[in-house]
Amino acid sequence: MAESSRELILRRIRESLQKPAPQAAAPDFMTSLHPAPAEDLAVMFAQSFVRVGGVFYYCESEDHFFDQLFTYKKEKKLENLFVWEPELKKLLHKAGLVFVGDEKEFIKKADAGLTTCEALVARTGSVLVSGASASGRRLSIYPDQHLVLARTSQIVHDIGEGLQAVKDNHEGKLPSMISLTTGPSRTADIEKTLVLGAHGPRSIVLFLLDDAPAATT
Repeated sequence: MAESSRELILRRIRESLQKPAPQAAAPDFMTSLHPAPAEDLAVMFAQSFVRVGGVFYYCESEDHFFDQLFTYKKEKKLENLFVWEPELKKLLHKAGLVFVGDEKEFIKKADAGLTTCEALVARTGSVLVSGASASGRRLSIYPDQHLVLARTSQIVHDIGEGLQAVKDNHEGKLPSMISLTTGPSRTADIEKTLVLGAHGPRSIVLFLLDDAPAATT
């Protein structure tokens, strides 16, 4: 039986993550950027995101996302997953997944925060978030682990397209805070020793939900 386009993309993502991603070439700012074909963007993003230290999960459906999030929480022993966005709360309620929906004891117990995002940048493996959502400025920055639920339709080729997507999402206006997260927070300023979590989350975990329409036969 021939593979559907969705099965082919999923297989290519799995194969790409089983081998080291090629190192990106030095950017040439004098040449124009040509977007990759739409079917390759998910593969490109997965490779770039893992290369910069992200943890990547491909979710074929909402139920698959629920299963993977439940397993991740169990494996990492996350007791306090903070979720502030109404649509995410509704989604997790539907699955019976436990989370903290208010800000009580957030500073003391913020093991992890789950947010959505504005866009995903395939070229750099970056997650573009803003302060316009109910997650605000803090939920993607303060917890030790930043979990993100995104959809394949949010993947763009480069940062310019990502910023345009933000403007489109907000009727031509840019939010007061936009953050481009590329891998976990890190620094090697002190004695050239790499330290994770210095200025933000120690890890970033992306659940990419496939929202492409099913292929018709």
